[in-house]
Amino acid sequence: MSASLLLVAPELTLTLAGLALLIWAAFFGDRHATGISIAAVAALVGAGALTSLAPAAGGNAFDGLARVDAFSTFAHVLIYFAAAVAIIIAPRFFRAHTPGGHGLMRAEYPILIVFAAVGMGMMVSATDLMTLYVGLEMNSLAAYVLASFIRTDTRSAEAGLKYFVLGALASGILLYGMSLLYGFSGTTNFAGIAAAMGADFSGGLVFGLVFVLAGLAFKISAVPFHMWTPDVYEGAPTPVTAFFASAPKVAAMALTVRVCIEAFGPTTLDWQQIIIFLALASTILGAVGAIGQRNIKRLLAYSSINNVGFALIGLAAGSEAGVAATMSYMAVYVVMTLGSFLCILQLRDAGGAYVEDIARMAGLGKARPWLVGAIALFMFSLAGIPPLFGFWPKFLVFDAAVRAGLLPLAIIGALSSVISAFYYLKVIKTMAFDEAPADAPQWTAEGNAVETGLIGFTATAISPLGYLAIAPLAYLSGNAALALFR
Repeated sequence: MSASLLLVAPELTLTLAGLALLIWAAFFGDRHATGISIAAVAALVGAGALTSLAPAAGGNAFDGLARVDAFSTFAHVLIYFAAAVAIIIAPRFFRAHTPGGHGLMRAEYPILIVFAAVGMGMMVSATDLMTLYVGLEMNSLAAYVLASFIRTDTRSAEAGLKYFVLGALASGILLYGMSLLYGFSGTTNFAGIAAAMGADFSGGLVFGLVFVLAGLAFKISAVPFHMWTPDVYEGAPTPVTAFFASAPKVAAMALTVRVCIEAFGPTTLDWQQIIIFLALASTILGAVGAIGQRNIKRLLAYSSINNVGFALIGLAAGSEAGVAATMSYMAVYVVMTLGSFLCILQLRDAGGAYVEDIARMAGLGKARPWLVGAIALFMFSLAGIPPLFGFWPKFLVFDAAVRAGLLPLAIIGALSSVISAFYYLKVIKTMAFDEAPADAPQWTAEGNAVETGLIGFTATAISPLGYLAIAPLAYLSGNAALALFR
């Protein structure tokens, strides 16, 4: 038992920290929100430090309910980084949404992020259907509240309601698939399910596999289970949207990879067909669906769907190189996405109101050229245009697909990448070259040192200087993939 507790020390740390912060918030309220936020970030940093020690003492915890290995460690670090950034960028945004802009951020916000991180940590370490479901629901319950966090904003309330209803539907689909897998394999353990599939891949196991992958596809917002993404991304508070687009996406993708490789390993040809369809549909719809979007957050929602499709191309290869490419893709994607939303948080007019309509951003290049330059950097990188670092993970997933004999999939993915470049370039063109409309906002020059520093860090990471990280990223993602194929 003590060995198992040591293996899950990051989750225990965050759980105890979350409970302590909850008591702190209950006694002192929103007046101490800043201190609670700092403590939450410190807890995430501490959990990340504990996670980095895991590979040396890795192994199975609680009789096979979870596994700590290089794969879970890789995902943990990305999740904790994104969660910490989501907390850091929140105070200024929430102050702007209170009367007069003088209010404080709600103390519950960082606590919900911490508990969501606990659930995501369980997801990426899960080697049993029970652990998988508990972790996923713990993350989801916190996410439903976060989506509707601004109670006075009808868009936020609508986003939370839609996310809850559709999330409950997806959880039901996932739970039904899990019950089928248990009923026909006699176990909830991934290794046991794999053994049962290898011995007799019956019709019941086929349906279980399909329903489980459908439930997980909702969590990563893959087509055709993407319908919640644009509305939730637009309606949720921007720091929450940044969180949704990064940390939970990594957790759900890592969980999908582990389930496919470890639980469904003997039936690669069967789940591979589903993943190929999800990848194709996501890349195509994500590219085409964003073209007519007028809201920058909705556009990034379709961008997220598009990028999930690219990540799934690596998984579709079904190889160690493909898994490594997928994890490398998620690492670079997190940096690009957080940087993009950090720039969106700078889009405030002189009255302090946030501007999300793309057409009203015309003329921004003259008022805030450095901001438009940063946005251009992130848009070009999301499009995968060299020499920016966003090109490299796309090359990795396409290369893995070609090596696995999936040349048509790689070609279609590359073509959809060309299509998606259109709407990224359209955003840059509007901001930098279009004349400001009559109702154009008067842009404020107000900045924030922390947010500006994070923009500088993420912009540097996805610039050509990011190629210096190829070797360490390849080493880490390679070890993560190897952990699943041992």
